[in-house]
Amino acid sequence: MTNPRNLFVAACFALLALMPQVLGSYGIDFVTKIMVYAIFALSLELLVGGTGLVCFGQAAFFGIGAYAAVWWSPPYDAASLGWLLPAAVVAAAAYALAVGALSLRTKGVYFIMVTLAFAQMAYYVVHDTPLGGGTDGIYLMVKPVLGTLLDLGDAQTHYGFTLACLIGVFGGLGLLNRSRFGRALAGIRVNEQRMRATGFSTYPYKLAAFTVSGGIAGLAGFLFAVKDGYVNPEMLSWHLSGAVLIMIILGGIGHLRGALIGAFAFALLQELFKSEAIFGPLAKHWHLGLGLSIIASVMFLPKGLVGIPDLLMGRLFGGKTVPAKTE
Repeated sequence: MTNPRNLFVAACFALLALMPQVLGSYGIDFVTKIMVYAIFALSLELLVGGTGLVCFGQAAFFGIGAYAAVWWSPPYDAASLGWLLPAAVVAAAAYALAVGALSLRTKGVYFIMVTLAFAQMAYYVVHDTPLGGGTDGIYLMVKPVLGTLLDLGDAQTHYGFTLACLIGVFGGLGLLNRSRFGRALAGIRVNEQRMRATGFSTYPYKLAAFTVSGGIAGLAGFLFAVKDGYVNPEMLSWHLSGAVLIMIILGGIGHLRGALIGAFAFALLQELFKSEAIFGPLAKHWHLGLGLSIIASVMFLPKGLVGIPDLLMGRLFGGKTVPAKTE
């Protein structure tokens, strides 16, 4: 029997595929941005929900992927997507490998602070040196193409390519979670000491997960840079690392679909509270409304938005629900 959760995810992807037929240019750009954030959220979900590593420097890998897309693009000619995209992903993954090799020797709050420190180092490199264009950032003059097949300068083409990347990342992480490697990561999340006692060397597994996570974040950064045609140091700031962590908490940690739902919910809540048509002058204080919404979500939905069906079933039938398995 088909899993209802899989049907829900398939329906969401099908809906996203149909959206360009009914959306205007603003809508296509907005949903593309959310899908990029969903890929970014999936990269952190692999660490937090899959391995139990709370990283507060994920924006560094996102930003490196974005800057790589601009740095390595010719100023007056379109770069080939066939080499530029892998190069940006490898650049982000390489930095993640270096950061992980050092930061994974610490634990708990020390790990969080070390990853934040490395992210801030990368931030100040692009903020305070000519390499990153300083606070002004850098423009991507010509967007990459793949021969005559793909031109990411076209908004609808970029939308379709981003959706394909999102489906690929979601499916790839789903397969990874069900593999021996994924089960080892789940064991590390539950009880790393017991995993060591059974003969597993946990450090290489965590380092591999950290590197893969950085590469996926770099993919998201690349797509974001190509969408906007512009990068700036704020793409590496700790604010963005905090925002993506909120996304997976809002959606539900431990579930791939939670990262998707959380990214969409976070972006839609931002747009809602920024709307002057709804909130009038209070729209300028949209952070307050967003913050209160997140607090309410944590208080009343401890398992995130993915826990709503189980919560409703428990309320309707008065029974205890069995916790859903991690995807």
